[in-house]
Amino acid sequence: MLVTVTGFGSVWRRKFANNESDPRRFARGAYYNTTGVEIGGTVRQRPRIAGYARFNACGGFDPHHPGRMIGRVFECADPCVWQGENKLLFRRVLPKPEKPDGFLIVVHSALHGVLTVGSTDWRSADTWLISFSECGDQQQAMLLMPMYGWIHTRLGRFVLEPEVGRPWTARLVFVSVEPE
Repeated sequence: MLVTVTGFGSVWRRKFANNESDPRRFARGAYYNTTGVEIGGTVRQRPRIAGYARFNACGGFDPHHPGRMIGRVFECADPCVWQGENKLLFRRVLPKPEKPDGFLIVVHSALHGVLTVGSTDWRSADTWLISFSECGDQQQAMLLMPMYGWIHTRLGRFVLEPEVGRPWTARLVFVSVEPE
C-alpha cells in the first residue's frame, strides 16, 4: 500500500534498541506519531480512539526533519488493529513520488470544526480513523483517506482533492455547509 503524508499528529514518541553498545542503535529507531490536544499549555494525548503511525529511521524517515516527509509517498503495511490500537506502519519512503492508495491526514477542530465521531455518516466508508484525541471542544484526528474521501464536521463537509498535475498530493477542501 502506498501512502502520502500530508501532516502529522501533535504527539511523538521514539523507541531504540535496548543494546546500548550497538553503534546502529539510533539508526534503527522507531518513531510513533499520534494525536494530542493542548491542556494547560502542554500538548497531551487524550485518546478516545487509540492508534498511531509508525516510522522507521532505517526506512528513510528523518526524525530530525519530519517536515521534509510532508508530501512524500511511503510504502506501508496494510492498516490493522494490534493490542487494541489502530496502527499504520510506514516501511520506507519511495525515491520518487507515485500515485498513492491513501493519504495520512490530520484534522484539527480549530481549523476544520468539531467532528462527531461515532455518529452516522461523519466520514466516507473508505476512510479509516487511526487516532482521535479530544478534551472539551479541542479535537485532533489522524485519518487514512483515499482520494475524494470525505469527512463531516459541525462546519460542513470536507473532501480530499488531488492537486492538478501532482496526483501524489492532495488537501482537504471545504465543499458544503452542514444543514442545521
